[in-house]
Amino acid sequence: MLFAPWALAGSVTGSVSVTDKAGRPAADVQETVIYVEGTRPRAKPEAEKIVMRGKAFLPRVVVVPVGGSVAFPNEDPILHNAFSVSGDNRFDLELYRRPQSKSWTFPKPGIVRVYCNIHPQMSAIVVVADSGHYTKAAADGTFSIADVSPGSYLLKAWHERGGEVSQEITVTEDPPARVQLALDASSYKRVQHKNKFGKDYTAGEDKY
Repeated sequence: MLFAPWALAGSVTGSVSVTDKAGRPAADVQETVIYVEGTRPRAKPEAEKIVMRGKAFLPRVVVVPVGGSVAFPNEDPILHNAFSVSGDNRFDLELYRRPQSKSWTFPKPGIVRVYCNIHPQMSAIVVVADSGHYTKAAADGTFSIADVSPGSYLLKAWHERGGEVSQEITVTEDPPARVQLALDASSYKRVQHKNKFGKDYTAGEDKY
């Protein structure tokens, strides 16, 4: 009898917590990305989407594997210019307005910080994972990653303010590998980003 290859796969389940200042639980734990480092996808990954709407990026955080792409449709009647200066994943989509959309493919793993060159309040993050098995936490911090081949791996979790933590895991066919991860965002300090030219945003620049 022949078995499909995923019949031998296991899964990883668990929860992640993010602690803000004064020991408060973070209200945006659902923006935590969790992935199994070094695994490869079984099929070609689908593209993600970050919509520009109401002078905001929605959602603020997405995750794609190396070689994955993200579309940036503009649903506002004004101009936006999504860009990033994050190392080998830097890009500049230039100005466009509704209903146009442009996309970018990310060749290297890492954290890609995305901004709008016109509206300084707009920010988003693309986590480019060296992995074919990844997810984001639910609003209560729980997560589940399916179809992972049995073996030993490094499980990583990343949050914008809490940084990164990792834990060694062993995946078997059954039962699921169960993990609890904790991130500390209590000392995070936000720094105002620059525009795509490396300059400060100027007063009145948000005129579109």
